[in-house]
Amino acid sequence: MLTKNGYKILLLSGCALYFQPTLAASGVKSGKSTPTHHAPRARETAHPAPKVVPAHKDEYISVRKQVVGANGVTNTTPGGGLMPVQSAAKSVSGVSRDYIAKQSPTANAVTLLAMSPGVVVAANDPLGLSDRMNVSIRGLNQTELGTTYEGMPAGDRLYYTPFATEWSDTENISNLEVSQGSPDIDAPVYNSVGGQIRASARQPSHKAGGYIDLSGGNKSLNRQFIRLDSGEIGHTGIRNYTSFSHTEVNNWRGSGNTKRYHVDSHFLKEWGHNSIAPFFSWNWMRTDVYTNPTLSQWNQYGISYNYAGKYSYGTSNYYKLRFNQRQNVIAAIPTQFELMPELTFKITPYIMYTRGFINSGANVNGQSMFVGDQSVGTVQLPYSVNNVATVENVDAYTQAAGGQNATLTWKHKFNTLQVGYWYDYFDHNENTSYTPVEPNGNVMNEYGGNPIKTSSGTVIGTYNGHLIQQTNALFINDTMKFLDDRLVLNAGFKEVMVSRHATSAMPGPTYAVNKNDAEPLPQLSASYRITPHDQVYFSASTAFKEPAALSAYVDIYSATTGKKTSSHSSNLKPEYSISEEIGYRHYGVVNFSAAAFNYNLTNRQISSIVYVNNSPQSFSVNGGGQTIRGVQAELSLPAWHHFSPYISGQYLHSEMGNNIQVGNDYLPTKGKAAILAPKFTGSIGLSYDDSHFFGNFTFNYVDSQYSTFMNDQSIPAFKTANLSAGYRFKKVGPAQHPQIQLNLMNIGDEHYLSGVNGIATNARATKGIFGTSIAAGTPTYYVGGDFAVAFSLSSDF
Repeated sequence: MLTKNGYKILLLSGCALYFQPTLAASGVKSGKSTPTHHAPRARETAHPAPKVVPAHKDEYISVRKQVVGANGVTNTTPGGGLMPVQSAAKSVSGVSRDYIAKQSPTANAVTLLAMSPGVVVAANDPLGLSDRMNVSIRGLNQTELGTTYEGMPAGDRLYYTPFATEWSDTENISNLEVSQGSPDIDAPVYNSVGGQIRASARQPSHKAGGYIDLSGGNKSLNRQFIRLDSGEIGHTGIRNYTSFSHTEVNNWRGSGNTKRYHVDSHFLKEWGHNSIAPFFSWNWMRTDVYTNPTLSQWNQYGISYNYAGKYSYGTSNYYKLRFNQRQNVIAAIPTQFELMPELTFKITPYIMYTRGFINSGANVNGQSMFVGDQSVGTVQLPYSVNNVATVENVDAYTQAAGGQNATLTWKHKFNTLQVGYWYDYFDHNENTSYTPVEPNGNVMNEYGGNPIKTSSGTVIGTYNGHLIQQTNALFINDTMKFLDDRLVLNAGFKEVMVSRHATSAMPGPTYAVNKNDAEPLPQLSASYRITPHDQVYFSASTAFKEPAALSAYVDIYSATTGKKTSSHSSNLKPEYSISEEIGYRHYGVVNFSAAAFNYNLTNRQISSIVYVNNSPQSFSVNGGGQTIRGVQAELSLPAWHHFSPYISGQYLHSEMGNNIQVGNDYLPTKGKAAILAPKFTGSIGLSYDDSHFFGNFTFNYVDSQYSTFMNDQSIPAFKTANLSAGYRFKKVGPAQHPQIQLNLMNIGDEHYLSGVNGIATNARATKGIFGTSIAAGTPTYYVGGDFAVAFSLSSDF
């Protein structure tokens, strides 16, 4: 037996030859909860990989292998980094450094998963810099996906936007995993009906040094990244790296740009089987937003439908009035202690703070204004003509969260028992105000510091809400292994209790809304290792999601009529799912994984964007019952003459289970295809890497998608392709492994609608089942990015 490139080469009788992948050689964990030990920096001594066999997901594999590049590439993951070896008893896909490092450094964690089966990314810029996008898995959108970064909940607790640009710079991400079917039972999430996305950070190096990456490209792309590794600090065993990046790029269509600043800092102290790994990330990002056209606007104007580049009186769609800004701090201390040889305790305390703005423009008439449902009479508006003025609608919010997630694990012989407790406190404040726009288009204070007020000093706006949420979750999980660990049985139960208390400071009939839910979440799974290369599994799980958006709990009013433009939801039942999967994996000369799945959902909560007073607002729509069935598969080959191919695909059938209520009538939607659920999706990847020359080609196909419950409007199928190429040099002066890299995104320069921004019940006037005429709605869409170029120079030192 020989070992080469992470594969055992076994000579059989009759001189037959086949390849068996060593699971440890992938450099990623086979399970889910414990952070992996990442590959060391180049030139460090590699530790031999332990002999392992696929087992239950709680087992993980650690390996250190010679790194061929300064950015962590090892060339050991099947499919060029697109198919890490998995062994959990459920569908799991992911990407490793072998793939991440060859993509544009501007990409965020979510866009890097676009090649995985069932994952559809509706991006609105080609570089992956914008968080104003949508990702869906098996027809379930991002508000239904749990996201964790280094074991702490990531993203927005109320709107459920991942905000993946805040997690980490891609240079610091070691691997990404997506569980398409169900979340981990110990995951600190409460919206994971569609699965879970996990991101893990690289560990600090044992040696002092650093890494630098400089990038430029079209649209005036300008990015700098630097990371410093301390190595072991004295003889304390403590290691750290701290990095900083700055990115700036012009919008690919229309006027405006995006600016981002980011800091990551990770510490690690290990002794025996114990570890403590504090980390801190700070992110500041401002984006001049893109338009989200209707289908008729797209057909008429294409990519020319944009916000105005110049201001004149009354130009409420001036681009400088429409921006998103968000500043975020996250910190956590993942800690693990071995209390005794068979007993381990893990705890991750964490905090998060966010300050953000979602601004837009509007024209208001000051002759008759309201605060909530109360008239405040005439208000003198600065810079008005006939008392009509252009204003910036400032939607400001702050979020603060803190909590801990703890697990106690007892392993004895063939049995592993886990018990855990998660607590999370979340505080969200959000309010709107109007700020005068000067004749030259400038705004004195675009952060709401100089709002328009009544004569009595009351700030005029459309809503002012405050929500406090507390989450308590208890779980127990038991795993048993039989037949020399070939048969693994698992059963778990989790009870999640979510309490929400929302109040509105606007005058009106509803001051407070309270919501308390307790959801039982059982899980079952079984896996059997037929041979060292073949595994079958079955899983059954449950998940739920609380309604998204503040608008589900507070009323929104028109400042010019005093009428409600949106009422808080009277149907606040959480979405609940029961899902089953059966799957098969094989690793060898051909690496293959396939799964068939079935979901039954009740109270399907569908999040959408609706424009109120010319300002985008998020809403949740109760879509009732829904069934989802399908199959997914991925296939890859080990490197052959340095080439590594990969292919994945999914077939999806998703159907609505009942008629949707609109007013006092119902639309005949039962049996209609679900929205945002393309029937076919597929990806093809091809990677080349001989340790000096490297390249990567990816192709994605996404079928057409409905944007209305009545299936009377949809977007066409689209396809995109990306290409990267580069070269690694030997040592040049202080540069240890200098590298050049070219990334080309959307190489066909296809102009396409990438996804649905705002849904509608029906796009054509329709008679309800009781004969009522139900007016047409107007869906809006994301526009996929055009051709983009990013050229990078990087090296460690």
